[in-house]
Amino acid sequence: MAMTAEQHLARAVHAQQQGRPADVQREVEAALRLNPEHPVALNMLGMEALGRNDPATARLHFEAATKADPKATALWLNLAKTHRLAGDDGAERAALESALQTDQRNLMALIRLAELHERRGEVGDATVRWAGVAQLAQEHVSAGPELRAIFDHARSFMMQREQQLADALASGLEAELERASSRDRRRVSAAMDVMLGRRRVYANECFGMHYPFLPADEYFGREHFPWLGDLEAQTDVIRAELVELLGSGDAGLSPYVAMPPGTPQNKWTELNNNAAWSALHLWKDGERVEEACARAPKTAEIVERLPLAGIPGRAPTVFFSILQAGKHIPPHTGVTNTRAIIHLPLIVPGDCAFRVGGETREWREGEAFAFDDTIEHEAWNKSSRDRAVLILDCWNPHLSEHEREMICRMFSVADAQKTA
Repeated sequence: MAMTAEQHLARAVHAQQQGRPADVQREVEAALRLNPEHPVALNMLGMEALGRNDPATARLHFEAATKADPKATALWLNLAKTHRLAGDDGAERAALESALQTDQRNLMALIRLAELHERRGEVGDATVRWAGVAQLAQEHVSAGPELRAIFDHARSFMMQREQQLADALASGLEAELERASSRDRRRVSAAMDVMLGRRRVYANECFGMHYPFLPADEYFGREHFPWLGDLEAQTDVIRAELVELLGSGDAGLSPYVAMPPGTPQNKWTELNNNAAWSALHLWKDGERVEEACARAPKTAEIVERLPLAGIPGRAPTVFFSILQAGKHIPPHTGVTNTRAIIHLPLIVPGDCAFRVGGETREWREGEAFAFDDTIEHEAWNKSSRDRAVLILDCWNPHLSEHEREMICRMFSVADAQKTA
């Protein structure tokens, strides 16, 4: 009974495994007599030619194989190798790009293209391809030594290119940044960090009402709050009242996080009903807490003069926030972007930090700042002493006076519907 081409190829593979090249050649040729365009047979002949250091003959076989099966990525890679051995960069690139047309995530095609572009000094194209290799490296945690070395080179190349771009940006914009306003300098610097992949852009995540189209700025510029200087000038007075409270034996503090019994485990579980992060509210959900204000009357008087947010049943909220030594407030977001949150640092030991989105700042006693708490933020106190901040909320400065009135009306109507 006559044998099929596949049977001849199976015998060729067996002969190859046993190291019988003459039998391999004979069986492959027999397969090709039955099917002259069989891609597997053509590929085997090409590999045999490469094995005897005859890349020109190998190229002919691989060209025929890719013509017979243009969607076989491995065939294009083999053809690219023969062009590389011949020093034909253009043909190698064409073969490798054909391989990627079949599989854009083919690791070896990306590696060979990256090497080709780097070898030719085509830095931009090399950067694109090495970036793809570095990305795929994350999926190859068990790579062998040779592949790990390639991944290390990809990462090293990308780091070098990133630093070159960073240096070029710093040099190219140095004069412009020097004459820029503090707001523009901060925003352009952040944009450069985004371009360099050193910073992500954070969006608002509101657990209550998200007011559309407001700028999602992590820290608001001081120019929006001309009264911050007056508040800062009262730091010593406010701090003195807090210190007296803390030394009284009963400061009236309560855990800031208090979840209902039975709440599933979540990021707040460790702080739940825990004095690690505690607060004394002077105003809460728009209501003045008379007992607390009576214990800190000067602070309450100062706060009453400030243009705070006013939403019945919701704002303002004003409180002393105490974060104990060695504690961490996990990343979280607030309720609504219609507010701006103000921090007035009162007691700040070293090694305390506050992150909003992509920018981390250290609190400085007596230096207030405003931020959007619907952008992810977190806090650390890595020191051996407790940290204390006065926190209050005011309107988002990008809202008009009429918008503020309409927002209050929206909440009023919505609340009325709850009891309708």
